[in-house]
Amino acid sequence: MKITINGEQRQLVGNPPMVGEELPHFKVFDQNNEKVKTRFLFGKPTLLSVVPDINTPVCSLQTKKFNQTMDQFSGVNFLTISTNRIEDQQKWCAAEGVKKMKLVSDYEQSFGYAMNLLIPDEGVLARSVWVVDANGKIVYRQIVSELTDEPDYDAALAELKKLL
Repeated sequence: MKITINGEQRQLVGNPPMVGEELPHFKVFDQNNEKVKTRFLFGKPTLLSVVPDINTPVCSLQTKKFNQTMDQFSGVNFLTISTNRIEDQQKWCAAEGVKKMKLVSDYEQSFGYAMNLLIPDEGVLARSVWVVDANGKIVYRQIVSELTDEPDYDAALAELKKLL
């Protein structure tokens, strides 16, 4: 699959999973450098907000927008995933006052390869939003075709509401 960065084409490592498919197995790391595996997300609906670099304006905006809506959804996993190191994510959270959104690091690129969202030339993930049901089935995906554009927040949240 191809996307663009400032209009220039980039190739992902493969074709990301489709709606209706199971969420692939991966591991990412939380703020304590503890593994968060796919199976830890099962049991309740999950929204995965995937950003290329938390320290850029659009990624920061995307993370803050989803963080602001978390209070409307009880019993939902909200994760932001980037390839940033844990220390970078913690510094960003402290600077931006983000306390609720769980930022997890894909510094080992397990998620990027499992989901085929890695842009190998850049070493970052393609901007995307995923909604997964409590059993691990993907019910919504948006892979933003231009990396510098924001996702459709309303569409993702509408899909999440259907699961509650």
